[in-house]
Amino acid sequence: MIAIIILVVVLVIIGGGVSAHFAAERRKRLSAWAASVGLGFDANRHHGFKDRYPEFKALRSGEKNRYAHNIMHGQRDGSGQRRVVCFDYHYQTSSTNNKGHSTTQTYRFSGVIIETALPLRALRVQPENFFDKVGEFFGFDDIDFESAAFSRAFKVVSPDRRWAYDVIHPAMMEFMLARQGYTLQTGSGNMIVTDGRRWNADEFTAALHYAEGFLDRIPAGVIEEPGYV
Repeated sequence: MIAIIILVVVLVIIGGGVSAHFAAERRKRLSAWAASVGLGFDANRHHGFKDRYPEFKALRSGEKNRYAHNIMHGQRDGSGQRRVVCFDYHYQTSSTNNKGHSTTQTYRFSGVIIETALPLRALRVQPENFFDKVGEFFGFDDIDFESAAFSRAFKVVSPDRRWAYDVIHPAMMEFMLARQGYTLQTGSGNMIVTDGRRWNADEFTAALHYAEGFLDRIPAGVIEEPGYV
């Protein structure tokens, strides 16, 4: 019995060491990537990160131990109108079985947030799945578009349908259909892009280009119209 306990302790120590090594390597790679795209790097854990962006559903996932780390941040467009925040996110959920045993699950994903000076309204676009289609059958809101391919690929939700239709015009649909897999949400002048996975440097680059490409394709008339300000 003692031998088993010692073995378990040794395995835990080894596992912790391996995990720490990979975490350190990830920090090193992301720090280098941040520098290459003109962003600062902060490896610290920020447990209040979700409170900075209360409009974003992804940051409210889980029940405990929610924090952002490996935060890469800064201006990229030179105008001061957009601030980029790329990050890793961590959260946990707990469940109890019928015998009263509690289990904790840990989840991690990456994301890109762009803070803008634009009057971005509430909009969420995510890949359509089976449960979304069931929800549509029972009458839950999902905005449909003239493009059948786009409506099949994405679930679009917004309290302002006119805003959604004006922002997601035919050229925007084409852009998004060519880059499926992301969930995008806007609100309070900010935008977040995630896909539920943790990204490497190349995947951060792709997500950042997707986020910036989406913003660049919002018609100027939509943003400048007095009714939207």
